Amino acid sequence: MKYELDNIYNEDSYKAIKDIPDNSIDLIVTDPPYEIDSTTGGTRSKLAKSIQNMNKQLESKRETIANGINDNILNELLRIQKKTNIYIWCNHKQIIKYLDFFVTKNDCKFDILIWEKTNAIPLFSNKYMTDKEYCLYFRKGGYCNPKDYKDAHTIFRHPLNVKDKKQFYHPTIKPLGIIKTLIKNSSKEDDIVADFFLGSGTTCVAAKELGRRYIGFEIDEEYYKIAKDRLNGVTANGQTSMFTDFSKLDI
Repeated sequence: MKYELDNIYNEDSYKAIKDIPDNSIDLIVTDPPYEIDSTTGGTRSKLAKSIQNMNKQLESKRETIANGINDNILNELLRIQKKTNIYIWCNHKQIIKYLDFFVTKNDCKFDILIWEKTNAIPLFSNKYMTDKEYCLYFRKGGYCNPKDYKDAHTIFRHPLNVKDKKQFYHPTIKPLGIIKTLIKNSSKEDDIVADFFLGSGTTCVAAKELGRRYIGFEIDEEYYKIAKDRLNGVTANGQTSMFTDFSKLDI
């Protein structure tokens, strides 16, 4: 392998993944670009404006593209796995696309997991509230063995992780406790866990805590540096941090 395990890299995943050997990864947990509507519409709501600002930040960081991600890298993700075993975070617009690729075209089993945000921003004018995010799990012979009743649930009830965003600056960072549950459920110690859209490093931090090998890629230099420091126990503000998310999940 060109890249060393237990490391992360500041590289474009579309290019880097081509150097990952066939059948070499046990589990992928990743949060690719979402497909997000234009944020240019006017509004007087402070809450709505805060969401617009977040989306603009994502766009400036290349965290969103017009159609999410394309089939080129999806085919590569299949190629590098020993057996298909992958969690992909997405929004509602992308569910059909991913189901079509993994289930219709590649005959995978699937589950739809949900992070229910218990303190979601109360915006619901002419729409339902944005109080959840989706994580699609696809497998074809992949390992899935929740250890207890709590870990087997498909709905994670957890507040917005404002503290994580302040510590590690990524606007769509996922709760560490949820990512650890996914990794525990679908891998064993010393398995190789990969994330090709690493953001501020949550997947690799979780894998490190759980005794898994890991490898991650992040194209944005700022987020890469934050992730690197985070793996060494330092926040984006230069403060010492503890890895573990001690907040309890109400599942």
